Amino acid sequence: MTQLPKRIRITVGGVRLEAELKGTKTAAAVYAALPVQAPINVWGEEFYFKISGVTDYRETATNKVQVGDIAYWGAGQVLAIFFGRTPMSMGSDPVPADRVNVVGRIVGDATQLRRVMEAATITVEQG
Repeated sequence: MTQLPKRIRITVGGVRLEAELKGTKTAAAVYAALPVQAPINVWGEEFYFKISGVTDYRETATNKVQVGDIAYWGAGQVLAIFFGRTPMSMGSDPVPADRVNVVGRIVGDATQLRRVMEAATITVEQG
């Protein structure tokens, strides 16, 4: 029997998005650490925020991410949501500052997050 992807809800300002997590151990650890409400840090068109209690298994450590990807960076204990270019981007794709574990993906239009870049906090909960 195939396990359905775990869904999460992300709320920033007036924008609410859903995402699906991958079937990796790191993604399961992120899911288990929810709900979280945290101050947002912004780096280009990337939101990142502290999430504690997550083990980074580095199954998918990569520098290649796409708009809509959700990734965990173990060294900083942060979850990152990519919705556009970052300061290290050469083309239209975001580029993380360091290798990250992609743990999930926004369902729908991640670029909606551009409308709430002034928001102070983010809430991520099990969906």
